[in-house]
Amino acid sequence: MESTETTAQGSLFSAVPQSADWRAQVPTVSQLTRRIRGQLEAAFTEVWVKGEISNFRKPVSGHCYLILKDATAQIRTVLFRPVMGKLKFALTDGMEVLVRGRLSVYEARGEYQLVGDHVEPVGQGALQLAFEQLKARLAAEGLFEAARKKKLPSLPRRIGIITSKTGAAAKDILKVLHRRFPNLHVVLFPASVQGDKAAAEICLALKQAESWNVQRPEAPLDVLIVGRGGGSIEDLWCFNEESVARAIVACPIPTISAVGHEIDVTIADFVADLRAPTPSAAAEIVVPEKADLQDTVAMLQDRLAMTMARKIDQWRLHLTHLSNRLVDPREKIRMIRRDIVALQNRLGLAIHHLVQRNRKKWERSSQLLNALSPLAVLGRGFSLTQKPDGDFARQANELKKGDVIKTRLAKGWIESTVHSVSAEETVK
Repeated sequence: MESTETTAQGSLFSAVPQSADWRAQVPTVSQLTRRIRGQLEAAFTEVWVKGEISNFRKPVSGHCYLILKDATAQIRTVLFRPVMGKLKFALTDGMEVLVRGRLSVYEARGEYQLVGDHVEPVGQGALQLAFEQLKARLAAEGLFEAARKKKLPSLPRRIGIITSKTGAAAKDILKVLHRRFPNLHVVLFPASVQGDKAAAEICLALKQAESWNVQRPEAPLDVLIVGRGGGSIEDLWCFNEESVARAIVACPIPTISAVGHEIDVTIADFVADLRAPTPSAAAEIVVPEKADLQDTVAMLQDRLAMTMARKIDQWRLHLTHLSNRLVDPREKIRMIRRDIVALQNRLGLAIHHLVQRNRKKWERSSQLLNALSPLAVLGRGFSLTQKPDGDFARQANELKKGDVIKTRLAKGWIESTVHSVSAEETVK
């Protein structure tokens, strides 16, 4: 008799004959797991499953691991790096999603798992969710704040346009600019505005506009218009890419976002220095009507002429008033000059008397100083004796035999050596 173990999908392994060596034919764990994996992968090549994300992990490899669960069951799920690279929104614990993939077995742990190749949120489109997530993150960084946005010039000399060179947006912008301000200098930086390469090309065009200003400081771009015509959210998605948003923020040139129709809103609209509802509206905003400017200049000229005429009349009246009040100042000038001469004479006499008085005081002080001067005393036959330490001797007992002394006379000095010292007042 043979025994066979089966499942709904068929036999997992061949029947084992009841013989003495049947144990030698029993599969190993690896063999059994491999057979189970083959059966499972063959039976569930594509499945959809709905569940809540938990235990979400994204290691440095770029692959993502999570558990999909409901109230009573769970299944391990893996999303490899290429799948994650295409995902527009961020996965988080607690998010309810639909996952498409295939069932497989992770042999090292003997666990079956879902290998996903597509993920979308439940109840909300993937792109809309990605939009809301990026919007919240950039807003938290302060990139939407009005304080960091640059002011647009009132009358730009050169305008840069970033859009498709074959699209309707470029034609609409150029048409409006030419109508409002003919012969304005416009530079087109062509870029794809739809598809997988669009975001990278828009970022490159922003860098090229910045390089233009670095290379041509004498003829810089004053403002940029970045945009395209209307379309679906998928068509406009490149303007919701984080790379484009950060490139607009980093661009030193004031930038206008002009994407889609008035009802279309993109991340680029929030980070740009100004949002225009359409590309044509951006052209309307960026430059005024040349005719309106000319009318304004003419009006200002008239107002200036009227103001100047009124001021001239006012100053003429004021001058007439002053002229009527003016008297002949020559007599006053003569009197002032006479007073100045008199004051100069008085000052000269005062200085002369002061000098004479001070000279007499100086002569008296000099005489008194000479009378008290030691030099005068020396002139009368006295002398000064200087001890070896430099001080002057006042008594004989300040010296001792052998000291070298200096004697100061009225004229000159003598150096001598002490042979004897006597404290008596008379010299024997």
